[in-house]
Amino acid sequence: MRLHTTILALCAAISAGAQTSFTVTVTNPSDAPRTDQPVVIRLEQYGEVRSALVTANKQEVPCQLDDLEQDGIFDELCFLADLKAQETKTFNIDLKNEGEPRQYPARVYAEMLMRNDKVKEKNRHNNYIESITARGDCANSYNLQHHHGVDFESELNGIRIYFDKRQTLDLYGKFKKRLELQETQFYTSAEQKKEGYGDDVLWVGNTFGLGAFRGWDGQEPTMIDPVVSRTQRIISYGPLRTIVEVVDKGWKADPKKAPITMTLRYTQYAGHRDTDVDVFFDRNVSDYRFSTGIINVKGSEEMSDKRGLRACWGTDYPSTDTVKWNRETVGLAILLRQRNIVSEEPANKDNYAFVVKASTDQITYKLNYCSANEEFGFHSAQEWFDYLKAWKKEVELPVIIKEK
Repeated sequence: MRLHTTILALCAAISAGAQTSFTVTVTNPSDAPRTDQPVVIRLEQYGEVRSALVTANKQEVPCQLDDLEQDGIFDELCFLADLKAQETKTFNIDLKNEGEPRQYPARVYAEMLMRNDKVKEKNRHNNYIESITARGDCANSYNLQHHHGVDFESELNGIRIYFDKRQTLDLYGKFKKRLELQETQFYTSAEQKKEGYGDDVLWVGNTFGLGAFRGWDGQEPTMIDPVVSRTQRIISYGPLRTIVEVVDKGWKADPKKAPITMTLRYTQYAGHRDTDVDVFFDRNVSDYRFSTGIINVKGSEEMSDKRGLRACWGTDYPSTDTVKWNRETVGLAILLRQRNIVSEEPANKDNYAFVVKASTDQITYKLNYCSANEEFGFHSAQEWFDYLKAWKKEVELPVIIKEK
């Protein structure tokens, strides 16, 4: 009996420290070098993973584990790869069902803050939250949160998403490559401006801003309203990618059809100025029509390849929060898959719009922007448009990932 008990204890100890090891090869198929290329490994086949180690040539590579379903179980492992033209790199992956995720310096940031109007310094809020849900009849969900909704950033960009029926993406422009939103909280002070911090660089109003997802009534975009409720939540804080979601429950996107529940997932990778958008629906919505696009910045110059890439370059005053600063010049872009495009609408005073559809229950697209303030970026329409053409080629020729 004692021997049997000892064997069971030994088996339990071995199981508790179980480790799975394998290799992943990542190949750059292009003739141009690639930096910070996302490598994402699904974890279902590896059991319950609690910690991970990634190495290449015996050097540790920063990684992160993400619980996308928010059920306490990690669903994905993510790390970033730098590759020369046509290069293949081998990474060693060790997964354990014990321990805690390893810690690395943050290269992305996300936050949600409840408002506290009693605080005099407007960018000194510390009422951090991770999720918030407002009923559809909430009188003013826009003002529940500081900076009016969740925000997130990489070293190159900064975005906030309005917590109301517009769900517009508003933009923060930087001078330097660094994380800033924890310090400025999207409302840069005069002292911070003198120190070279960025600021809000776009007026969005009721437009798409940068790629807001909306309904379509056959003639024009419609807001995400009415809904039973709307939720914003942070799924992952980093250090290599941040993931935030917006959930619209019971949205009557088409008054002639049944309400739907929509989840918009925004993924921001370190080292990237572009942002991934995944739109999920709770049912087949292939017979619904939606819309997205970018704001028509006043006097902007437009670029379109008529195959899903549409962009502009223009100058306008930012929002009323920052009118004491100068007019801002920005470049905006959206990249859609052709199979999701119903039509590319003519530009009007507000937007460069697309009418879009889902093949079944999902739509995926990418957003991109720059500020002419950047010391590291683009300073003319031609530079911006040339970059976007190269960016699209890179998107359409992704790195090749193989697990062994």
